Amino acid sequence: MNANKKIPFLLTLALLVAGYFTIGPATKAADTLAGDSERVSQLLSDVKAEALQLERDADDLKAFTQSSLSYGSHAAKITQISEHINKAGQLLKDLNDSRASASPWQQKAIDEIYPLLKELDDNTEATINYLNDHQGHIHVSSEYRDYVAENYSLATELAALITDYVDYGKHEAEFQRLREKLEIAKR
Repeated sequence: MNANKKIPFLLTLALLVAGYFTIGPATKAADTLAGDSERVSQLLSDVKAEALQLERDADDLKAFTQSSLSYGSHAAKITQISEHINKAGQLLKDLNDSRASASPWQQKAIDEIYPLLKELDDNTEATINYLNDHQGHIHVSSEYRDYVAENYSLATELAALITDYVDYGKHEAEFQRLREKLEIAKR
């Protein structure tokens, strides 16, 4: 490439790179409705990811009850579930700490997540206790299968609730942008 062609190419490349870094934050901000806290929206997305992984692990454990996997396999999976609950609990604590900047729908989400996560935590603890107390009988125990099925049910409900709130925030922001666009078009 000769020197005259190199300068426009480099200038174009520089503008593309600058545009990439400029558009990224603007696009991200556009995904949040005015009045919504971006931090709370991000934390809700993070807790959603944790809840979805929790649901998958609870589903795995439920499948374990139909197999002859060892006590150790069950214990390892319930430990993973417990770790996801703890991480979701920490994210919920962070959400509560950010509550003052949250919009009303975000505050409602925080309020509805807590009791469900608490119930899941309590059920998981009961499942762990039962598993520890009945190590040799988990394959024949309908009580253990009931604990595991309840864990799966609660994890599924939690994941759906959080997903619905995250989706609501995204759709509400898009609705607001379209409303403003139409208002501009009317003028």
